[in-house]
Amino acid sequence: METLHYLLMKAHVNLNRWILNEAAELGLSPGQPKVLEYLMEWGESNQKTIADYCEIEQATVGSILTRMERDGLIARTQREGNRRSLYVSLTPKGRKMGERMAEVSRRADALAAAGLSEEERTLLPVLLEKVYCSVSGEKGEKLEEKP
Repeated sequence: METLHYLLMKAHVNLNRWILNEAAELGLSPGQPKVLEYLMEWGESNQKTIADYCEIEQATVGSILTRMERDGLIARTQREGNRRSLYVSLTPKGRKMGERMAEVSRRADALAAAGLSEEERTLLPVLLEKVYCSVSGEKGEKLEEKP
């Protein structure tokens, strides 16, 4: 059997490729599905919070948001009393696209879990959350990048 890190990487790469292909058919570019999913779940937010949640650099999120704004998927506005931060919200067009991406996500989940028993389907997210916490530093030592 292959190592855990390699299996996780292979599963991620293949599932991500499938999702990005489906998203491209909807006219979305890489990064946009994550942002749509975040905004559908949490609503209006600022760029820093979106970047943190999606685990994307703020500058990269800025580029993604610029394309999404150009395509009419989001609107960026300032809030009264906070001129430094722009707040991002979905437009009606963005909400419709978010609903379409949610269906893609449901199909991706079903595809990923197709070979699992009901018990394994219940256990897998719990185990993956533990793996994530282990490598992200949320409940353990964070994996550090080498200089």
